[in-house]
Amino acid sequence: MQLDLNLLTALDALLEEGSVTGAAARLHVTAPAMSRSLGRIRKVTGDQILVRTGRGMVPTTRALAMRAEVHALVQQAHRLLSTQAELDLPSLERVFTVRWHDALIAACGTALTATVHRQAPGVRLRLSAEPGTDDPELRRGEVDLASGSTEPTAPGIRHRLVGSDRLIVAVRPGHPLTKGPSSTDDPLSTDGKLSADEPLSAERYAAADHVTVSRRGSLRDPIDDALAARGLARRVVAAGPTAAFALRLALDGDVVVTLPDLATRAERDRLGLVTLPLPVPLPEVPLHLLWHRRYDDDRAHTWLRELATATLREVFAPRDIRG
Repeated sequence: MQLDLNLLTALDALLEEGSVTGAAARLHVTAPAMSRSLGRIRKVTGDQILVRTGRGMVPTTRALAMRAEVHALVQQAHRLLSTQAELDLPSLERVFTVRWHDALIAACGTALTATVHRQAPGVRLRLSAEPGTDDPELRRGEVDLASGSTEPTAPGIRHRLVGSDRLIVAVRPGHPLTKGPSSTDDPLSTDGKLSADEPLSAERYAAADHVTVSRRGSLRDPIDDALAARGLARRVVAAGPTAAFALRLALDGDVVVTLPDLATRAERDRLGLVTLPLPVPLPEVPLHLLWHRRYDDDRAHTWLRELATATLREVFAPRDIRG
């Protein structure tokens, strides 16, 4: 039997995307052409491969069983048919899209861009300050590297833990929370500086006005759950789209912003903000670097993600943490 080995590439794309339209976009062919390929694959294998359920499609049992082997065969074929010359960074021309949280862009974007330009002048970076999720943009190849605070759940998304950060409280100099409480019933009234042996209490923290960081405008986050467990609730007066916006708002007013420590330290220091410990216990926030497995053997991508890992770990390296 003579088989068209191009069907393996189409099958790999269909199993990765789970749809004819997605596979067509990935291989830069029309949806009808991909639909015809699926028909040929069904005829050759004697299996439906993808079956429709409602508005979507799901793989059959046989398709699930063969997915890893098909992907490995396609990758092996690419390796066999491609040149294995050493990566020549000075002559490399490529565009990479890096989508990180805005605080990471502020903390690491300059260093990463400078290093990339120095080693590979022909490489261009698109730095996108977006929240990190293992969404379809990684699978479609529209994003080369992303950041996330949780391990990815989508199939085919690789991840690497590069560090972790703790949440801290940032306020302007002279903010009532930087001073010790008075003997009145008002939790924000003060009579002096906050001493080292009199840390910020959860009650005084909750009583202040707060701003959250959320691109979707959410006025609630896990801190509210931690406060609720203590019978407390805070008043969030605004939700800002970026950490930079929230920090500037904290500098110009009496609002409190709670943010990752290491990722925002340079900006807080530049603005002269005061850092206080978060008075409610919350676990540290992990940071994962995310990419699609299609780039595992891509030498240029490997070079970029190693640079990105080193840059991020420089920021998140263990150090003395201020209270």
